[in-house]
Amino acid sequence: MQFFTSRAFPWLFLAAAVVLPLLFASDYRLFQLTMVVVYSIAVLGLNLLTGYNGQVSLGNGAFYAIGAYTTAILMDKLGLPYWATLPFSAVICAGVGFLIGLPALRLGGMYLALTTFALAVATPQLLKYKAFENYTGGVQGVVLDKPDAPFGLPLSQDQWLYLFCLAVGALLFALAMNLVRGRIGRAMRAIRDQPLAAEAMGIDIAMFKTRTFALSAMFTGVAGSLGAITIQFVAPDAFGVPLSLTFFVGMVVGGGASIGGAVMGALFIQFIPNIADEISKAAPGAVYGLLLIAFMFLLPGGLASLIRILSGKKRTA
Repeated sequence: MQFFTSRAFPWLFLAAAVVLPLLFASDYRLFQLTMVVVYSIAVLGLNLLTGYNGQVSLGNGAFYAIGAYTTAILMDKLGLPYWATLPFSAVICAGVGFLIGLPALRLGGMYLALTTFALAVATPQLLKYKAFENYTGGVQGVVLDKPDAPFGLPLSQDQWLYLFCLAVGALLFALAMNLVRGRIGRAMRAIRDQPLAAEAMGIDIAMFKTRTFALSAMFTGVAGSLGAITIQFVAPDAFGVPLSLTFFVGMVVGGGASIGGAVMGALFIQFIPNIADEISKAAPGAVYGLLLIAFMFLLPGGLASLIRILSGKKRTA
């Protein structure tokens, strides 16, 4: 089982992710897999903040909403192409995350979680505010057009969108992997595990915490942009508290402080509710809850811990 930890595995996984869905998946399955990519980026952003840096957030759905609305407004009002909106979403969400991260320095644990939860509660109401209706569409939201494949490529809209999101996701995952494996990642984990010792070693805790908050917001905002392009619609009620909790569930189920766990967490939050609905049309929420409890009972370290068990590798994060 050392195959899972080999250097070739990520490349083989990426190749399979590119080829197999295009050959065998229907348009609906491609849409679902595209959303898996989108959710995996969002879960990865939360994982960097909570799993690696120890800052508990229950409000990352707000950054997802900011990214989605940034793309929607730029496409609908200014006529920008979909791909050109991603840098704007990244910069805006990183800036908002940095500003929120500053007061978060004085908070920790449940207090930080409650503060970010309040952000998730407030975001849909702010998006409905009358002063912003000309841009956000108010309660009606904004409808977007699905992009066509460029350069005359023989791909359907769903196929191209899947490949585009997959390419963006691969770049962000590579960036995250390089960060957590280097000096920055070691500093993030030191702050999470032993903040006093980290400060004594000369690590600027305030700087790392605020920058991690900004980085997490940037990842989540880009995911929100891709989600808006994929679904072709944004509305305030789609970005409520359940979305933030969904990302948190994906992070925990996938495995904290695990890059690959973000993908497994995204698979869980995309497909398990559908499975629960197929098992019981009358009470899908109850089935989903039982499945979630079963996952946590059998794999308290998340799905990533299963890979570590199969490969015989001890956790180092």
